[in-house]
Amino acid sequence: MDRRKFLTGTAVAGAATATLAAPAIAQASKDMVIVSTWPRDFPGLGLPAQRLAARIGELTEGRLNVQYFAAGERVGAFDSFDEVASGNAQAYIAADYYWKGKHPGWAAFTAIPFGFTYTEMDAWIKFAGGQELWDEIAGEFGLKNFACGNTGTQMGGWFNKEIESADDLKGLKMRIPGLGGDVMSKLGASPVSLPGGQIYENLVSGAIDATEWVGPYNDFFMKFYEAAKYYYFPGMHEPGAQIAFGMNGEFWGSLSKTDQAIIQAACNEENARTMAETNAFNGDYLGRLVKDHGVELREFNDDVYDSFGEAAEEVLEEARDHSALSKKIYDSVIEKRAEIGKWSASADVAYTIKRNRVLGI
Repeated sequence: MDRRKFLTGTAVAGAATATLAAPAIAQASKDMVIVSTWPRDFPGLGLPAQRLAARIGELTEGRLNVQYFAAGERVGAFDSFDEVASGNAQAYIAADYYWKGKHPGWAAFTAIPFGFTYTEMDAWIKFAGGQELWDEIAGEFGLKNFACGNTGTQMGGWFNKEIESADDLKGLKMRIPGLGGDVMSKLGASPVSLPGGQIYENLVSGAIDATEWVGPYNDFFMKFYEAAKYYYFPGMHEPGAQIAFGMNGEFWGSLSKTDQAIIQAACNEENARTMAETNAFNGDYLGRLVKDHGVELREFNDDVYDSFGEAAEEVLEEARDHSALSKKIYDSVIEKRAEIGKWSASADVAYTIKRNRVLGI
């Protein structure tokens, strides 16, 4: 064969292959719409959600064409679950306790009153049966979920009056979702569930008397200090609130093993990164709230906390009694809370108390 004809023929064949390959690659990509319960560009929650969405697109090198929508941009914050379960979107980034009305077991995978801290939650999810239970409840709704962030121990909330006894909670209208809201209800308060973007206006207008949100870094940008003077700690309601990446189950099953592994790795990365970011900034922003805005920091006294504890036991028992699956989930939480918690008390907690005493922190 003439060498020039061979090379020419090879070039033509190569060009044809390239022409065919481009559409094939394009056809192989999948659209992945991610909806969120957080406002866009919001420090502490919104920015990590956006970061995770971008990271998935980056790591899959375009195989997943990721489109991210903050709360209200595609659907309302609390409509995220149905949007993904129905297949209209492929994933949500949210706090799964928002769905406790669908099944009380969901609350365990965000936070429960007197529940896991961040390190304890991470241990439960990854090594003590939590992920398997999460898969079970998510599977009943056609979902697949992973941990993708954590707030750490939250503040107890913003109040327009001092809370010196459980009686001070009676009649109080407070924005507080999840089982923490049920605890407040047991103590005579009126819990209100509002997405983050609606809290400030309701607090300023007096539609609510108090609110919890997250912690100093997150709360600073919400400007709650303009409407509530007292900032209480520690929050019994969310000692280590887990953020969830929930995917439509059929979409998850359609992905290659490689892209499934990438999504899980991206979630693990953001789970650690969000907690590190929060810990890095909370102390600074707490100082700003107190020094620059006259916020009065208050610690819940033991009598109030004991009241929280009694009410929380009732709430947890009611959630546990809902169904066989709920019992299985909460039995695991109770068992591992004691087991992992004893180690935490002997390690991190004991060390921190002694370190801070010695150093005068």
